[in-house]
Amino acid sequence: MDSVLRTHTRIGQRTLLLTTAAVPLAGWTIHALALHRRLAASRKDPLTGLLRRDAYTHRARRLLARHGDDMIVVLVDQDHFKTINDGFGHAAGDTVLTATAARLTAWAGPRAAIGRLGGDEFAVVLELPADQRAQRLEQLVRMLRTPVRLDADGRTIDVDVAASVGAATPDTIGSRDLTLLQRAADAALYDGKHSGRAHLAAKDHTAVPSVNGRRAGRPGTAVWKQAA
Repeated sequence: MDSVLRTHTRIGQRTLLLTTAAVPLAGWTIHALALHRRLAASRKDPLTGLLRRDAYTHRARRLLARHGDDMIVVLVDQDHFKTINDGFGHAAGDTVLTATAARLTAWAGPRAAIGRLGGDEFAVVLELPADQRAQRLEQLVRMLRTPVRLDADGRTIDVDVAASVGAATPDTIGSRDLTLLQRAADAALYDGKHSGRAHLAAKDHTAVPSVNGRRAGRPGTAVWKQAA
């Protein structure tokens, strides 16, 4: 009988030790999961769910280093966005930004780096072979021109939207540097601002003096004409 009690006592002590050790372990696991969720949330824009600038930049550079000349850097700038904000309110503007983000995600696919750079500016880096560029960029412009449904003043309306698109590729620019490619894509975008077409940067777009492409680029850029 004493032997049985001693055995149960030892088992009970061992169980207590294991249970006591498991409590802080479980606590740390929960803490780690919560921390991971917070870190993941901090990487994403709360409105659109796209990557913030830093997270986008990190992923984009990895993709460029891995896939090289088959990559393309695409910059998107919403057209007439202030008019939508002023005419329908900031909630309507948020709806347009969210719709744009969803369309970029659907167009680019899960392997791309898609980021909201700020305001109504977006960037995408994805693998896109040269023989598919024209068709895919035309497709993107059409998607971004699809009207967005808004709830305004108690009624539902479809608002015409559009976005300007500029793109740059390592094989044309001669570099896989993300900063250089974005500068070229930005300059090409502003060469064709409000044109309804996606503009592909030439090599000399990298030399266009600009701050986020806000200064005038040079004429004579390569253009992908939008399909009818």
